[in-house]
Amino acid sequence: MVRIVPAWVPWDAAEVVRTTGIAELLGAAGLMTRKWRLTAGWALALYALCVWPANVKHAMIDLTWLGGSGRGLSAWYHVPRLLAQPLLIAWALWAVGAVRIDRVERSPEG
Repeated sequence: MVRIVPAWVPWDAAEVVRTTGIAELLGAAGLMTRKWRLTAGWALALYALCVWPANVKHAMIDLTWLGGSGRGLSAWYHVPRLLAQPLLIAWALWAVGAVRIDRVERSPEG
């Protein structure tokens, strides 16, 4: 994980990986409590946004068409992962009730 921390991150990469791992665990624990559920949902959405650059760097390391070595995971892994990141952010917020997605009810006539 350390190797996918972008170079522009101003802190020690190993410390960033440890800190984000702890944050992820705390967020998961927070989801299981009534008191912290909403905060945890927002925190996990922010977490998913903040680690997105690492996912992009991981793709760049692996995929030859992005200048990478081509010796890692394929585009079948990276492309869906990168495209799904906004969905994961929305899901975290929806799951805790921070955002609502209203369905439009259609009349029987169409």
